[in-house]
Amino acid sequence: MVVIDRRTFNAMVTAGLAQVALPAFPAEAAAAVMRDDVSPQSASAQLINPLPELGPIHQVRTDLMDIAYHTAGPAHGPAVLLGHGWPYSPDAYRHVMPQLARRGFHVLVPYLRGHGPTRFRDKDIIRSGQQAALGSDVIAFMDALGIRRALFGGYDWGGRGVCVAAALWPERCRGLVSVNSYLIQNLNETAIETPDPPEVESAHWYYYYLLTERGAVGLAKNTKEFARVVWKRNSPKWRSTEADLDRAARMFDNPDYIAVVLNVYRVRRHDAPTDPRYADLEARLLKQPPITVPAVTLDGLADGSLPPTNGASSAAHFTGPRVHHQVPDAGHNLPQERPEAFTDAVLEVSRLR
Repeated sequence: MVVIDRRTFNAMVTAGLAQVALPAFPAEAAAAVMRDDVSPQSASAQLINPLPELGPIHQVRTDLMDIAYHTAGPAHGPAVLLGHGWPYSPDAYRHVMPQLARRGFHVLVPYLRGHGPTRFRDKDIIRSGQQAALGSDVIAFMDALGIRRALFGGYDWGGRGVCVAAALWPERCRGLVSVNSYLIQNLNETAIETPDPPEVESAHWYYYYLLTERGAVGLAKNTKEFARVVWKRNSPKWRSTEADLDRAARMFDNPDYIAVVLNVYRVRRHDAPTDPRYADLEARLLKQPPITVPAVTLDGLADGSLPPTNGASSAAHFTGPRVHHQVPDAGHNLPQERPEAFTDAVLEVSRLR
């Protein structure tokens, strides 16, 4: 038996090289990367579509990844870019997308790094989930599609990515819808060592479990059941079905899923190295930059992950026009649980000045 110490294991996982028992997409899907002379639409047929309910899947090439995405609505309409959370999927927007498309918006929902058919282009790229990476992916995705400006919306990981993008690249953002308000993490040493109230800490048990080798193996062996536990705690009033969970679980069949998830939570606790390519952006995020674009923020009143607020505690982070709403009976996966409330928020922010 070979014994690997924790530091070596962490480095392997961060690099995406740890060998864990995780099913992968078929080889033809993993190999379906775009040539530089192939459009996203023409490459669509090469990909395995894990969510056919959302329509055809497309893929676009950035400097680091081939990002898979779904789209709806007229291509000439105002762009709306929506980020999904973890352990969820683009399926969270299955009812939001058609509602916005009917109103003339061009809706785009990319798959997060490490999820579904999104693939890193090189084996040596660090499988980072740090917040600067998530924000940079938003801008790289827009650049690859030639989108100059868009409305941003999201929750959880996807919400963090669009908050980072809105704060650091405000010229690319027409307005922001963010569940749980300001999602840019304060990773200063004093902040991460300051405990939250016990009920909040207990809801985030996996933050600490995933710091351990036991947690890494547990996530790899029990990906769907891990998600089930998080879903139940995050959204105690959501009557999700087994089919809902099955659709989300398809996202976990990605060779980089474990590495990215572990990196997200280990970087959050300064327990894993970050990708040097994002060093300058991370330095800016340590200063907790304000979001200057128009914003509509939402809190679900049945959110088991983050206690709902009236918006006052995060007000200083929003220096542009901002409206805050509390959504009855909604949990952490608000776009899927209350799609009409999320759709209304996008419409509202599109008019906010």
